[in-house]
Amino acid sequence: MIRRGRYERAGFELYGAAVTAARQRAFYAVIGVPDTLDGRFDMIAIFVFLIINRLTREPSPGPELAQAVFDALFSDMDVNLREMGVGDLTVGRKVRVMWEAFHGRSASYAAALRDGDVAALEAALGRNVWRDGSPPDGAARALGQVVIEANAHLDRQSLADLTRGIVDFPAVKDQGR
Repeated sequence: MIRRGRYERAGFELYGAAVTAARQRAFYAVIGVPDTLDGRFDMIAIFVFLIINRLTREPSPGPELAQAVFDALFSDMDVNLREMGVGDLTVGRKVRVMWEAFHGRSASYAAALRDGDVAALEAALGRNVWRDGSPPDGAARALGQVVIEANAHLDRQSLADLTRGIVDFPAVKDQGR
């Protein structure tokens, strides 16, 4: 029997790599992702989704490691909300809303990637990242291309490396759309 805690460290390492990837300047300065708490959450959610999506398609320990990455995400969200001064009585509710948002986004991104439906991926990104539904011209397409490239790049990485907490995401070009 595998204990969930066995992959906790690797889960936090992979989560940290997702956060680093999500903080790339080009997302906010070039593509036009809103540089807000919501925009940053959405970018982190995209990269965490990509890792989890990859791991859940693998044999054990893939699913167990995917759970550890998921746990790291929401442990960090809980800590961050508390550090921002959100009261103890409302943290649980806010984390639940984030959990539901993550699952909804993951389902739409997974279906689009599985089906090779670039238009559906771009529509989901436009809806989720730009919550008013109006991304700058070409932004959803540019972000969709980043997601497709990162997904393919991640698929080429070994499960052995991922299990050790090692993941690599391509850098986003800091140039015009």
